[in-house]
Amino acid sequence: MSKSTITIGVNMDANRLPESIEWSASDTTVDNAQKAKAFMLSFWDSAEKTALRIDLWTKDMMVDEMADFFYQTMMTMADTYGRATNHPEAVDDMKKFAKEFYHKCREKQMKENKA
Repeated sequence: MSKSTITIGVNMDANRLPESIEWSASDTTVDNAQKAKAFMLSFWDSAEKTALRIDLWTKDMMVDEMADFFYQTMMTMADTYGRATNHPEAVDDMKKFAKEFYHKCREKQMKENKA
């Protein structure tokens, strides 16, 4: 049996707001830690039947980047759900919602940029 370790480092300012995020994994060919502006980490606690999660983003992450991040995350979650359950109708619904969400976010950004 092998073991892989993922390390996440978060540098915070004096108010404990994330300034930078770096991550690395033991099972990779990349030598240096990778930079990120946000991450979402979820664990399933089967005993409590609840999701445990950590959501962090740096203070310099832009709203349009957050919309892209959420859209891509939702699309990936739909794919993962599909592989795990073989429920293509639910996957289609999730992806439809993700696309609608993304378009609404983009429209709102366009309106705010014009103002």
